[in-house]
Amino acid sequence: MTSRGHLLPLFFRRWMDTLAPRPCAVCGMRLGACEQLVCVGCNLSLPRTGYALNPYDNDMAMLFWHLAPVDKAAALFFYKAGSPTARAIYKLKYYSRPDIGYGLGQLMARELAANGFFDDINLIVPVPLSPKRKRQRGYNQSEAIAAGLAHETGVGMDARSLRRTSFHRSQTHLSRQERQENVAGVFSVAHPKRLEHRSILLVDDVCTTGATLSACACELAKVQGVRVSVATLAFAGTRFDDDMRPLDPDRLIGQTEPTTV
Repeated sequence: MTSRGHLLPLFFRRWMDTLAPRPCAVCGMRLGACEQLVCVGCNLSLPRTGYALNPYDNDMAMLFWHLAPVDKAAALFFYKAGSPTARAIYKLKYYSRPDIGYGLGQLMARELAANGFFDDINLIVPVPLSPKRKRQRGYNQSEAIAAGLAHETGVGMDARSLRRTSFHRSQTHLSRQERQENVAGVFSVAHPKRLEHRSILLVDDVCTTGATLSACACELAKVQGVRVSVATLAFAGTRFDDDMRPLDPDRLIGQTEPTTV
């Protein structure tokens, strides 16, 4: 393609941004023509966990020890209520912005793939919502994240085999014990044959105590030959200020060239 051909998409994007400016999903400021979903400044400052560097033995993976058969676990960001990470996830869940989940799923895929996290994964499964909850929201935010991951990695996604049969109440303000009780027995596998002998990546938006993910992993592990790993956008189990890792500018992925998200 000629240099002129390379410039046409960028010119068109700038023209469209003039007509309908795109806000950053984190700070709300106007995105530049080469920025996708999150501005460069926010992307640099969001606190990475670095868990993909050691996915078998990190704070998030340890949550599942003795609770669920989870091989490895990683999250892209640390989470704290009111933080920039929380603002983006709040918009994803409550402001009809599944595109945020899809875009952050792509970003997570690029960064985790750099450490070989997906090398043994051959199926992506999002944590399901109950049918009533999904109708109310209009979409499943975990499915949006999983779709972004699947698109970027080329790994297939199955959003039908794992089902949530009921919804009791939100996990948000419950204790660890209450969270475990709240999700006990609410998940089931509808099509076990589809999942046999698969290495599954279970995907959700935020991991706090791991109760929901553990309940899902235990159901999936009942299928013959299944191995389960976990990935979430954010992890709230470690204090936000304990281990903040802003992204090294030299490792900023997907922000210097116009890409489609």
